[in-house]
Amino acid sequence: MSLPQVRIEKRLKQRRWLMVAVPLGSLVVAHIAIAILLVVTGHPPIATFRRLFDAAYIADGALTNSLIAATPLAFTGLAAAVAFRMKLFNIGAEGQLYFGAIGASGIAILLAGQSTPVLIVAMIVGGAVLGAAWGAIPGLLRAFLRTNEIITSLMLNYVAALALNYLIFDSLSYWRDTSATGLVFPQGKALADAATWPVTTIGSVAIPFGFLVAAAVAFVVWVLYTRTRFGFEAQVIGDSPRAARYAGMRTRRKIVAIMCLSGAIAGVGGASQMGDFRHVLDARGLQQANYGYTGIVVAALARYNPFAVVFAAFLLGGLQNAGYTLQSADFPSGLVGVMQGMILFAMLGGELLVQYRISISRPVRHTRRQTEPAS
Repeated sequence: MSLPQVRIEKRLKQRRWLMVAVPLGSLVVAHIAIAILLVVTGHPPIATFRRLFDAAYIADGALTNSLIAATPLAFTGLAAAVAFRMKLFNIGAEGQLYFGAIGASGIAILLAGQSTPVLIVAMIVGGAVLGAAWGAIPGLLRAFLRTNEIITSLMLNYVAALALNYLIFDSLSYWRDTSATGLVFPQGKALADAATWPVTTIGSVAIPFGFLVAAAVAFVVWVLYTRTRFGFEAQVIGDSPRAARYAGMRTRRKIVAIMCLSGAIAGVGGASQMGDFRHVLDARGLQQANYGYTGIVVAALARYNPFAVVFAAFLLGGLQNAGYTLQSADFPSGLVGVMQGMILFAMLGGELLVQYRISISRPVRHTRRQTEPAS
């Protein structure tokens, strides 16, 4: 008995309804898998989902805390999406965010006597410049030496972490608090009150200024990729580098430019950390948060659409906020991380169905014809 043949074939044309149906179906599959996990671990699924949703969006202050958690994820998700759309896999948003925080805090300390609007603009520029400079390193290595940007950008995260620790713990740098307390308990210099970014309040919900900046960056990225020659060339280079070179596009310059843009966005995320939330260059706190790596998950869930990145960051930020709120003996903190992983794997599996189709065919049976002998 012959078995049917299963083939995975690339779709020549992607149907629009698949763009909506597959992600929604992937989320359903992910929630079913999460429900099974909750049952296995002794948590009633429906009650747990209700508790998570309430802790993320309904309870007093929950929506504000979810927006706070979503702000850095939106920046690192946009940084990853900008590069991934050109098939450049920037895994270095973590380190670029560190350098963005370093640049923003340095500018804020230098211009401590200036007004709040001047400091906000200076911090954003300082964070973007240092983030772009750190992102340019793997871009230059990829463009001129053909070095894999996944490896270089990932390794540079550890270099950035060591540099951040050096500035706060291992030296009397410009960023370190050199008072008696700072020498005993190493910490960064506190920023001036004027360097605190404003908060927009709607009813009982406080929206961080950084979240609004992330939404504005998402709009700029959308315009850049859909309405400009820069975005068109980036799309062509990502789809077919050979065709782009044949058309005379400067691929090396574009690679470096995209990596710089990606690093700049992550760097603005670091500036937002300083202006919105921390107000002190906190080396340990930034490294423990893992914003850059979670941003890759956000970008993948959003399928690299900038507006969807902000929405996905809001959802994952709410999930993280709920995990922190509900953390207890009967609800371990690692459970939320497992849920995020299940959602990511389901979405990536669904992406396969958008790009490819599965065809099942039965093998043709060949029968021998018996011929009568000639008389």
